[in-house]
Amino acid sequence: MALLIAGLVLFLGFHVLPMLPATRSNLVARLGENGYKGLFTLVSVIGLGLTIYGYGLARFEGSPLIYDPPIWLRHVTMLLMVPVFIFLAAAYIPCKISRALKHPMLVAIKLWALSHLLANGDLASVLLFGGFFLWAVADRISIKRRGPGVGQIAAARSAGRYSDVWVILIGLALYGLFVWKLHVLLIGVPVG
Repeated sequence: MALLIAGLVLFLGFHVLPMLPATRSNLVARLGENGYKGLFTLVSVIGLGLTIYGYGLARFEGSPLIYDPPIWLRHVTMLLMVPVFIFLAAAYIPCKISRALKHPMLVAIKLWALSHLLANGDLASVLLFGGFFLWAVADRISIKRRGPGVGQIAAARSAGRYSDVWVILIGLALYGLFVWKLHVLLIGVPVG
């Protein structure tokens, strides 16, 4: 469990820096923009790696159960994951969906985390998904306070005529791949 917690502290801790403009500015002043980005990337990769490895290890060792969700919530999780993949695609492809959501990546992370909290009640899952959910909520609040345009990726660019159709098709294809094989290959847990 210690590796999972260390990974979450590193990954989410460094992802809090953009929410603190003065702290971020001080780091950029000391390290330069590229130095800051390099450090941010390095710590994020290490944190994500520790989080993934720590989560797998905690589940393998037997994470204590906090709550026991009913089996039918797994179906709700699968249903909620459909828009997650669409919103992820919308974060990188200019479209009306992206414009409507303003920050589709954060919406996707919140929905991903919430849906997985519905189906997983062990301590490791609560720490992982709860941590990401709380970070995404805090980041969205922070972005609202920092002003319009902050944190928007694809919405700033102009949308193509059929971009929403492409976003939906790409999202559905990714969802299908995850249900079919990728969830087991990447996460080690079958869907369903």
